[in-house]
Amino acid sequence: MWYDSAALPTDSARSAHESRMSSVSEQVSTPPAESERPFLSIIIPALNEALRLPESLGKIDAFLKQQPYRAEVIVVENGSTDATVEVVRAFMQEHPYVRLFAGEPRGKGRAVRRGMLAARGEYRFLCDADLSMPIEEVSNFLPPKLQGYDVIIGSREAKGARRYNEPWHRHVMGRVNNWIIKLFAVRGFEDTQCGFKAFTARAAQDLFGVSVINGIGFDVEILFIAQKRGYRIAEVPINWYFDPDSRMRLVKDSLGILREIFAIRRNWRRGLYAPKL
Repeated sequence: MWYDSAALPTDSARSAHESRMSSVSEQVSTPPAESERPFLSIIIPALNEALRLPESLGKIDAFLKQQPYRAEVIVVENGSTDATVEVVRAFMQEHPYVRLFAGEPRGKGRAVRRGMLAARGEYRFLCDADLSMPIEEVSNFLPPKLQGYDVIIGSREAKGARRYNEPWHRHVMGRVNNWIIKLFAVRGFEDTQCGFKAFTARAAQDLFGVSVINGIGFDVEILFIAQKRGYRIAEVPINWYFDPDSRMRLVKDSLGILREIFAIRRNWRRGLYAPKL
């Protein structure tokens, strides 16, 4: 069983979390042999997901059992105060393809970066813990259904996509955010913020290796860098089901994305996204 954990933050406000995580942080994984490397890595950032993860991991397991390829699931816990870690550890007991990184500081961008860079798969798929897109649709992001692209982004707005049960005000806010993103950062895509994206191993290592945005605007940063470097990007329509327990905070997160967009442009001018030698 592969098992990983991150060094825990030292902030005294999280001492209870550190204590709960101590047994996790002592375990270190042994990297798989080259011949055992998976075709697909599924990366799940998890902040207080103890209630949703059991069902989601069960659905992912059922899907993977039907596939002809080797796969791994990486859960990156980042600052949970519930039983997220315990839930994942329990699931790992009978599912050795699951890996856990626990005790990461908060920030979805930080969690996704950690998982993407630690993944071993030829393709690396970002997957929200709520599975608001049915996991079966991951096949639409991968060969043989889709070939020739480096970055594939799920879209709730592309032709053929369908949204279910989404309140109108959230849809309107999402379209406003997308308009701002297209105006100031990334053009050509109708939905940069969907929580389902796939990357080739090469693209993931390159893009996340230079990314620095730790917050919710990490999607914009990754696509901004990908466009600047000439990566081939596809937008795939998905079926998306609104979850009333969505962690997206309309006003606060929208303002956060706007701040991060200007940080991205500033980082580009300063050369922070230059390829690592």
